[in-house]
Amino acid sequence: MLIMRKIMRRKDKSAAALALLTLLCLTAACGRSSASVVVAGSTSVQPYAEILAEEFAAVQPGSQVDVQGGGSAAGITAAESGIADIGMSSRDLTDDENSQLWSVEIAKDGIALVVNPANPVSGLTLDQVRDIYDQAVTSWSQAGGRNAPIDVITREDGSGTRSSFESMVMGGEQITPRAIVQDSNGAVRQVVADDPNAIGFISLGLVDDTVKSVTLDGVEPTDANVVNGTYSLYRPFLFLAKTEPTGEAKQFVDFVLSPAGQQVLVKEGLIPAND
Repeated sequence: MLIMRKIMRRKDKSAAALALLTLLCLTAACGRSSASVVVAGSTSVQPYAEILAEEFAAVQPGSQVDVQGGGSAAGITAAESGIADIGMSSRDLTDDENSQLWSVEIAKDGIALVVNPANPVSGLTLDQVRDIYDQAVTSWSQAGGRNAPIDVITREDGSGTRSSFESMVMGGEQITPRAIVQDSNGAVRQVVADDPNAIGFISLGLVDDTVKSVTLDGVEPTDANVVNGTYSLYRPFLFLAKTEPTGEAKQFVDFVLSPAGQQVLVKEGLIPAND
């Protein structure tokens, strides 16, 4: 059964990568986009990359940075194939990927566990979160809440957010196949906002007043706690490419890593790469 699950995960990731590559090919007649720089991959990084592209265009008139999603697995594949100038990943690269790709961390991002604001539960332990996600715990009454079933919300296979969550939280256990799968952090947030019994995990930078973040082992999910090391759930936001970028792609990367670019990311709720 475990072997079959691993095979299915590889198929899901391949499907995500193929979907993005197909989209890029259709947009660019199976070659290059008409944009000067094509950036593709992680849907967690995507909204921030879009803002950075707008800011870059303001200081570099005439530049065209085309940002597309697809997931971290798709971004890595697009970078490996050279179809995208820059891939985006919201998880660490494997040793094999790291040996084949150029990469740079553009920011750090916490992963927050979120529940509906009406849920009285305000804190969980790491063990409780793992038990909820593998369904050893199925009622909020087992976690200090109401006598109500827990609706587990997760991201799709191939998502960098899910990959990071699995490696940092699940400890080799599998997320329940009964979990409700969503294809973006924003979608997870919306489902949790609409469901008083739901729990999900999203980018810390996307937490707003429609959901409630819970403490983890008594520690609040804040940028400061990520930086000081007391909050353990965080992941890198990476730009990557087949080889070190040149030309306008390099100019875009340099802008993102500059004080001005990093300040844009801080304003949007991320943690600077140098922290």
